[in-house]
Amino acid sequence: MPWISETASHISWPRLEELMKQTAAEARQHICQRPKRVLLLPPDITRAHSGAGRLTELLYHEFAPEAEVHVIPTLGQHVPHTREENERMFGSIPEERIHAHDWRGGCVDLGEVSAEFVGEACGGVADWAIPIQLNRMLMEEPWDLVINVGHVVPHEVLGFANHNKNYFIGLGGKDTICASHMLSATCGIENNLGNLVTPTRACFNKAEDDLLGKLPDLYVQVVLARNDQDELVHTGVHVGDDLETYLAAARQSREENITVFEQPVKKMVCVMQADEFVSTWVANKAVYRTRMALADGGELVIIAPGLKRFGEQPDVDALIRKYGYCGTPRALAGYQTEADMQDLAHATAHLIHGSSEGRFTITYAPGHLSREEVEGVHFRCADLAETLARYQPDKHTEGWQTTADGERFFFIPTPSAGLWATREKLYNRATGFGAA
Repeated sequence: MPWISETASHISWPRLEELMKQTAAEARQHICQRPKRVLLLPPDITRAHSGAGRLTELLYHEFAPEAEVHVIPTLGQHVPHTREENERMFGSIPEERIHAHDWRGGCVDLGEVSAEFVGEACGGVADWAIPIQLNRMLMEEPWDLVINVGHVVPHEVLGFANHNKNYFIGLGGKDTICASHMLSATCGIENNLGNLVTPTRACFNKAEDDLLGKLPDLYVQVVLARNDQDELVHTGVHVGDDLETYLAAARQSREENITVFEQPVKKMVCVMQADEFVSTWVANKAVYRTRMALADGGELVIIAPGLKRFGEQPDVDALIRKYGYCGTPRALAGYQTEADMQDLAHATAHLIHGSSEGRFTITYAPGHLSREEVEGVHFRCADLAETLARYQPDKHTEGWQTTADGERFFFIPTPSAGLWATREKLYNRATGFGAA
């Protein structure tokens, strides 16, 4: 059971500071009374809106007077932070205490989740083992306390983000990231979104139980929702060292972060903030989180003023440019024959996740990519200035809006903070919504 589980319509920052002090006290009571080396594992800059960076800063200063405290942002294969991004995300934490995760060369092999277990978890859809490779600093250096900090919100791979995703994706090695993303894509993105325990999550739970039992760790899980002023505010804090801590946060997120429509939506307009979303790898969260709400033949418009590339890594960017967001049948067929798609299986999975499968059109209004580049990966392209003038996102709150010439659309200012779906798609799926 969680050590702390607090929910409210708005948990203020003064209260969050108190809860981080309480978290430190609980950690000393349950894990280590006088920790000398502490490791903090927050999300990366793409979740800056969650306030997890500031929470990490608070925890750093709770332990710094008595312990050597280090921070590893759980980047996965995302681009490491610059010094300026670290300062923006983590405030006063010294730069020399913040370490970049190296997903290619900085991990150690721990074992695997067997092909047999993977097959059972996904009902036979996949038949491969998931190798478990994790960050070398995490696994080989001595720690008295490891604290995972994160935002629990609907997620395309694991149903809901955070908890042990921090380890197996955020601090995972290439083979772990590739095998798990491909499992998720094979199961179907719309069977994952908003489910508490997906096949991939079940595999990660198995890996945590089998391989990470000696880590002196705990989880700080936060939930956010929009208030009456359309501001994202903290509504939940769940702290503990077990799976139930995640489930408590995920159940709250399921109640607060999923918008259900009775009928499909013909047009949705999303904004991906320039300081967080510079690649379609992360900006495509607008596609993932709205796809279950969009009508066949509808349109998704994504305003992305910071967009300058497709992949987070040069080889992934090149693969996306080569094949484009081509849909499940073509991506899976290519995966059987193309060496680059096999080598970068997580990118192949991303091509599936980012495709509308021909059901609706996806139009990007990018800040830096050309029309030829955007259309080359099978998206439509719109002029950024014209799109901003037409939809005026700075004047709208989330919900139904109308343009000056009468076009009705549903506006979402932060699609990464929720999930939008029709009732039919949400509740009639291959994996039962609401498991656990």
